[in-house]
Formats: sequence, C-alpha cells, structure tokens
Amino acid sequence: MPWRIEDIDLTRIDRQHARANEDLMLLLCASSFIESGSDIYTSNLSAFFNGDPEVSEWLNTEWEIEELQHGRALKTYIQYVWPEFDWDLAFQNFIDEYSKTCSFEEFEKTRALEMVARCVVETGTATLYRAIGECANEPVLKEITANIRSDEVRHYKHFFRYFKKYNQMEGHGRFAVLGALLRRVMEIKNEDSEIALRHVFAVRYPERVRDAAYNRELTARVNKLVRRNLSADMCVKMLLKPLDIPAKIQPGVHYPLAKITQHVFFR
Repeated sequence: MPWRIEDIDLTRIDRQHARANEDLMLLLCASSFIESGSDIYTSNLSAFFNGDPEVSEWLNTEWEIEELQHGRALKTYIQYVWPEFDWDLAFQNFIDEYSKTCSFEEFEKTRALEMVARCVVETGTATLYRAIGECANEPVLKEITANIRSDEVRHYKHFFRYFKKYNQMEGHGRFAVLGALLRRVMEIKNEDSEIALRHVFAVRYPERVRDAAYNRELTARVNKLVRRNLSADMCVKMLLKPLDIPAKIQPGVHYPLAKITQHVFFR
C-alpha cells in the first residue's frame, strides 16, 4: 500500500482543537462506516466480474485492502479524538441495514455500465475527501484525507480503464453511459450517506433518536459543511470522462453539470 495509518503519529493531534468541529466529526464517522463496509461490495463485484482474473485480482488484492484501510484510518482518528463514541456499536447497526442494499439487483445490467457506476462512486469519494481536507484545520486529518483522496483517484483510473475495456466489447453509446452515471449518483445520495449519518446520530445523540426534525437539521448542517468546500469542477471532469464528449462541446455542458452536481451530491 502507498501509505499505512500505523505510520501516522496520532499524538500530534490536538484533541481539544479537533473536537471543536462536531459536524466534521459526524461526517468522518459516516464516511468511516461506508469505507469499512467495502468488503461486502468486493465480494459482490468479484462475483459479478467472475471469469476476468485481471479485474478480480485487482479488486481483491488492492482495492478492497485500500478501501478497508480508509475505514480503519478514519476509525482510528475518531477513537483518538472521540474516545467516548461507541464506534463499534454504531457501525454494527449501520452494517445490518446497509448490507441489505448491497445486492446484485443494485448493479448495472452489463459489466461496462457497472464500471461506469464504480467511476461515479470513486468520483464522489475523491471529491468528498478533498472537501474534508479543505475544511479541516487539523494537520493529521489533512494528511489522512489527502492520502485517501489520492487512493480514490487512482481507483477511479482503474475502473475507467476497465470500463473502456468492456465497452469495446459491449458498445454502449453516450445515452446508455449517461443513464448509468445518473442512476448511481442518485443512489449515492439517497442511500449510503443517509443510512450512515442516521446511525451516527443514533449513538451520538441517543436522546434525540426519534426526533426526525433534529436529524434532518443535523444532516443539513453536515451536507452544508461539505458543500462549502466541494470542488464541482473536479467532480464534473471525472463524471464527464466516460461520456467521451468532444472537447469543443465540453465547455457548454460543464457549467450546468457543475450546478447539478452541487445540488445532487450535497443538497
């Protein structure tokens, strides 16, 4: 692996300073849950791409290991800053619900289009960790999120290369690719982050667990924190790549797509 959480000196963290940004800590918890559930997706993806040893080997020997380290790194940071937060309990509650959404029914119908969907996921995570790094003012967290973001961009490049490989055989046009992109963008918003945040809130604020209005307010605050630092340009460039739009047309679609991205990813 390019980096290891064990090699980062957590004693450099100013706990009091790090704890001051409660909303950021909530976001880190939610992100750590999703990353720590990567083994479920790896198993499903490996089965979906069964028969392609190149893809299966990369998923199992690189992608899964690095994604799980992301979750472990964030968990380690959270437990250092928030030792009173029962991460294991909250994660178990999360995974019990989240695992039910990770099924073959959620996959695209073809391998090329599923690789497009994976490009969307890596775009979202790379953009997210860039935003966290921008709003964080604690050096160790900046280092961790920079490492994770670098991994996610590299993963995106792998999935994009595999998309091109499969699409040479399947021959999907731009409308089919766009459909896969949009479907996955909406799934990211509607499922992953909402489930994760709900279980973070339930353990952090057990007395407000049934207060739907309070939970909506917390979610809005967390999303606003990210949105203020969201690089829509970076996100759109990564999303546009599988569409293979001619260079002369790209400027005309970039601005509206940037606005749509800001609204959909962190509204």
